[in-house]
Amino acid sequence: MAIKSEYNKIISYTTKDGSLIRELIHPDIHGNSRQSLAEAIVPADSQTLLHKHIQTEEIYHITAGIGLMTIGNEQFKVTAGDSIYIAPETSHQIRNIGEIPLKILCCCSPPYSHDDTEL
Repeated sequence: MAIKSEYNKIISYTTKDGSLIRELIHPDIHGNSRQSLAEAIVPADSQTLLHKHIQTEEIYHITAGIGLMTIGNEQFKVTAGDSIYIAPETSHQIRNIGEIPLKILCCCSPPYSHDDTEL
């Protein structure tokens, strides 16, 4: 079964961590089962709230902008082309330190859920 989503038809929403999200592929919408793929946008001079996911592991892939990533006790700069792995139960946050929106592809397994997110 092929699954296709169309970016311009996806309605964005704000997650618990404060980022603007577009669910590109998610089981609740598209019928896949084990992962989700979303685009997160963090505006200039903004950041997500420090949070963690109990079950979900995430991979962030930065597609535009510059950010300061915090994972546990580590902090490092990220820019377009960088990918970051975030293990379950690991507190994390990203701050846009550039002048353009920070855009991130977020792959989650199991799929993203508000209920799995703790602030």
